[in-house]
Amino acid sequence: MDGKRRLLIPQEFRTADNGAEHGVFCFFALADDCLEAGGDRLMAEYVARIEALPFGSDKRTALEETFYAGQRPLSYDGGGRITLPESLCQDAGLGEDVVIVGLGPRFQIWDRARWNARRDARRALARQVMNGEGG
Repeated sequence: MDGKRRLLIPQEFRTADNGAEHGVFCFFALADDCLEAGGDRLMAEYVARIEALPFGSDKRTALEETFYAGQRPLSYDGGGRITLPESLCQDAGLGEDVVIVGLGPRFQIWDRARWNARRDARRALARQVMNGEGG
């Protein structure tokens, strides 16, 4: 990420298939200390999860406040970059050294040191799942 908080999004994440050919929705991840981003497909998954909860329930309101109020639609510039808002960078503790982690129809943006500290434990958990030990 450069000094203006611009980040090149790899072409494989900027596709019509995931609804991100013109831009992405970006927000502080609900489950991790990073940013999460994706296109219309990701947005539809979150909307479905929210709408499955009873209107006005505390859990639904918490998701609405966190997801809808926190997400920012970001368009690509001519070089396929997005400019991350300062507030999102602060929330996720992002500096210039970041890593983009692809997760199917979505991707995460991590501070590289935080991602490196997490990576080995996540690989070990994935191995357990593949070996039938977790679930």
